[in-house]
Amino acid sequence: MSKVKTSFFCQNCGAQYAKWQGQCNSCKEWNTIAEEIIQKEEKSIWKSGNSETKKASKPLKINEIDSAQEIRMDTCDGELNRVLGGGIVPGSLILLGGEPGIGKSTLLLQISLKLPYKTLYVSGEESQKQIKMRAERITSKTDNCYILTETKTQNIFRQIEAIEPEIVIIDSIQTLHTEYIEASPGSISQIRETTAELIKFAKETNIPVILIGHITKDGNIAGPKILEHMVDTVLQFEGDRNHVYRILRSLKNRFGSTSELGIYEMLGSGLREVSNPSEILISHKDVTLSGTAIASTLEGMRPLMIEIQALVSTAVYGTPQRSTTGYNAKRLNMILAVLEKRAGFRLGTKDVFLNITGGISIDDPAIDLAVVAAILSSNEDIPIGEGYCFAGEVGLSGEIRPVNRVDQRIQEAEKLGFSTIFVSKYNKISLKNTFIKIRLVSKIEDVASELFG
Repeated sequence: MSKVKTSFFCQNCGAQYAKWQGQCNSCKEWNTIAEEIIQKEEKSIWKSGNSETKKASKPLKINEIDSAQEIRMDTCDGELNRVLGGGIVPGSLILLGGEPGIGKSTLLLQISLKLPYKTLYVSGEESQKQIKMRAERITSKTDNCYILTETKTQNIFRQIEAIEPEIVIIDSIQTLHTEYIEASPGSISQIRETTAELIKFAKETNIPVILIGHITKDGNIAGPKILEHMVDTVLQFEGDRNHVYRILRSLKNRFGSTSELGIYEMLGSGLREVSNPSEILISHKDVTLSGTAIASTLEGMRPLMIEIQALVSTAVYGTPQRSTTGYNAKRLNMILAVLEKRAGFRLGTKDVFLNITGGISIDDPAIDLAVVAAILSSNEDIPIGEGYCFAGEVGLSGEIRPVNRVDQRIQEAEKLGFSTIFVSKYNKISLKNTFIKIRLVSKIEDVASELFG
């Protein structure tokens, strides 16, 4: 009998210590360090059929390595395929995190019911009847999805050997435990060890594994940070629970870009893919109101048309308020200073409120020109003409700077029926035979005189 080995782990950030102490040196939290048993048996958890005859890997010259394109597995979900970079890579480990009740389990169950591959959906949080009720609500019929309610990894691997699935989904990693670690499920040791077992299984069998992960009150994935380093892809499922729209982002992706975005609409029958996000980001109204402007922005490779709302009013109190939703407050202060200094607009005694509709946050500097137009429209109380949109960055001297991939922005605006787009005169535009009118501007004064005379 080997001696039991223990160590001390911070339950907040996963830092390891040789002895107990009151405060964690890494995250500065108090009373989060607990003792956990880390001694485990020597035997292997997962044994592939040819593990004994498997040859040891040897180094190869880089020009000797086969660089054939990796075959990806289609998820039958266009938004998820886009975020993953084209589909699921065989043998990869994908971690999906998000707020409780945001729709993580619904998304993966819905995908598992549509997949043309044999799928094993392992749940440690719900019974088979509960999952069946949700599957009937989603109204998808398939014979390829198997449901297993189990939390011990050894039992899960036995069922995997019996069923031989092509994709494994775990809901969730915090509920799993292995008998070789004497710690409670959800602890740092259990999360790290069960994830290591699943990685070993995925790499040896070339079967992809998708994990659902809980998040903390700070919005970070619960467990040690090493969990995110171990997996191949980290996805974040986010959105306001009071709104029907959900956004799927990639925080880490070893097989594709991390700048892509997927948008879903939560319905009674599950999650609907939103192929044209501009339909939810631009409000449809009968009366044209002042203080609204349409901006052309990019999220990854996808162009979006978003609506920006501004309200400028006389300050009731001594100090004017500057409030933003979905936009950087410091950048708003910079734009207001440029309008005051370079263009002569007296906004120093005015309250300014800015909102990006649809509940999303945008960091693209190309929406600066639309922000300026919305603020001036509200200040003058003159609506911006129907069919106008904007794509330009505002510099500190009041100049309109060029933005990247302006051709894609113009094409998206034309596709959605806009008649005029304002861009920087310094942009190189290669488009020809466009129906949309392209107005080239160089300074804020040019835009103001064009819009408000």
